[in-house]
Amino acid sequence: MENTFKNMNLSKPLLRALEDLQLTAPTPIQEKAFPVIMSGRDAVGISQTGTGKTLAYVLPILRQLDYSEQRHPRVLILAPTRELVAQILDTVQKLSKYSSIRSFGVYGESNINTQKQNIHAGLDILIATPGRLIDLIISRSVLLSSIKKLVVDEVDEMFALGFRSQITQILDALPAKRQNISFSATLSEETESLMQLYFKEPVFVELVSRGSPIEKIKQSYFVVPNLNTRLNLLKHLIRHQKDFSKVLVFVKNKDLANELEEAMKEFGEQVGIIHSNKTQANRFKSIELFENGTHRILIATDVVARGLDFKDLSHVVNFDFPKDPATYIHRIGRTGRADKSGNALSLIIQSELPQLLATEDYMGVKIKKTALPKAVTISDVLRPEEMPKTRVKKIKVSKFEVPSGAFHEKKDKNKKIQLGGKRRQEKQRRALEKSRSKRNR
Repeated sequence: MENTFKNMNLSKPLLRALEDLQLTAPTPIQEKAFPVIMSGRDAVGISQTGTGKTLAYVLPILRQLDYSEQRHPRVLILAPTRELVAQILDTVQKLSKYSSIRSFGVYGESNINTQKQNIHAGLDILIATPGRLIDLIISRSVLLSSIKKLVVDEVDEMFALGFRSQITQILDALPAKRQNISFSATLSEETESLMQLYFKEPVFVELVSRGSPIEKIKQSYFVVPNLNTRLNLLKHLIRHQKDFSKVLVFVKNKDLANELEEAMKEFGEQVGIIHSNKTQANRFKSIELFENGTHRILIATDVVARGLDFKDLSHVVNFDFPKDPATYIHRIGRTGRADKSGNALSLIIQSELPQLLATEDYMGVKIKKTALPKAVTISDVLRPEEMPKTRVKKIKVSKFEVPSGAFHEKKDKNKKIQLGGKRRQEKQRRALEKSRSKRNR
């Protein structure tokens, strides 16, 4: 039997929406997850990036949602970033185009009063970042008592230390009787252990081993001596690599992102930037300009490493190599989406080689080493953090140790007896004279 959406238990409104999106056949994760989620059991989906995980949980959820006039949401979807909330909301709204399902997304740095008004008007599906959701719960603008289904997107990231306290607060506030659904490209043992506290005998919908590399992505790396050479190499690739048509450059933090943007001003409007310190409007604008081709290069922190879908991304460049192998997988997963191929390049300095080996071991595959192009200038200028660290040896002296060395007689001026101030000396002189006067009588 032909594998198409028409052979799945989907409603006519959903089939019409899929037709509008020119989607005819489900991906393996969508096909495998659909009956599990429809059964009402807790589900954990693990699949390579770019395989359609969002549709894998949105389709069965929309299939089971009937029209309702109640004001409070029945489905809660949690996502780690504002960009991912916006992307999930866009997918939900496109698929619910021919139904009466109400959906809305909330995240920080947007007007909370506007969000409260939209929630008060009533909705069925609420998509949120954890921090903003807690703000709305505290103000009693949203009640979770009607939640029947909880989705934790990018669950590995959401149970990480940065979100853990917020997630546990939300989970404790939800009704005990609910269906729990989570999806991610990776799943750590720690996350799996935490999920056992909140998920009830979940079914694992797992298409690949949890550390698998993305098969259609060509992975390679260069070894460079220092950061300035790394910058020279990146500029060389942008100028001379003909297939560098749409490139996402990952860096470890926002300070380095800003510094790299400044260093690449020679490329003008070809370069965009996105990180957590940028305003929400600026972040959305950077993504829009990258998608429409105005920006050929987008410098980004890991704020966009999870879940975001960029169309026809030719390359992912790791300007620095991530410490966590799962982060590497999520980064490079922005390219090679669905049935397309992609490229991932890493610019590695010597100190990052152990991280590379750990990632290769995690994925079970070797990343190809590529020779540095001869035209790349090898810099001998070191940044402050690359300077060799010199240690001054501290001499420990015993608490009771008497210092050795020669003793010298005091100088004459230092042998004087301190007699006190002038008033005291004058008082002593008068007393002495008075005593002499008595003896002479």
